[in-house]
Amino acid sequence: MRPRPLAVFDRLDLWEWRFCQRITLLSLYRPWRLTLQAASRLGDWPVWVALIAAQPWLQPQHGWRLAQYATTACLAIVAYRLLKTRLCRERPFITYRNGVHCGEPARDRYSFPSGHTMHAVMFCVLVAAHTPWLLPIVLPLSLLIAVSRVGLGLHYTSDVIAGAAIGYGFALLSLYVMG
Repeated sequence: MRPRPLAVFDRLDLWEWRFCQRITLLSLYRPWRLTLQAASRLGDWPVWVALIAAQPWLQPQHGWRLAQYATTACLAIVAYRLLKTRLCRERPFITYRNGVHCGEPARDRYSFPSGHTMHAVMFCVLVAAHTPWLLPIVLPLSLLIAVSRVGLGLHYTSDVIAGAAIGYGFALLSLYVMG
């Protein structure tokens, strides 16, 4: 038996579906869709794994940051998976099959929260704290990743906002605990 999503999601879905519908129509334009798809794929894992692996070279005096970034990312994934599998919010293109265009295959059925956005914001905050000279690269990429999640019809705006809040919280916790 499939878990039942929270009733609050039913109300949020109705409020957000028209916005999602309009935004996903933009992905029908090939150059924009390709840009969103590229950002989404980068947000899957490659850019964040590269950032974690590069810590000993980016901060030679603080090589242990590799462990900080990796630990924070792993803890965030655990929290994200727990939330996603317990709250069971359907993706917009599933809930509104004819109303929201899906610009890329989803990895799973549920949308809340956005893991891509969670990691993008989390790493943005960590980069701001430790290697701020990378922000001109990481910040626009993170914003594009967040936009791609709604623009490709994979998430509601509130999924992205929740993912951003969770990522921000994990980054602040990491900075507090590990400095």
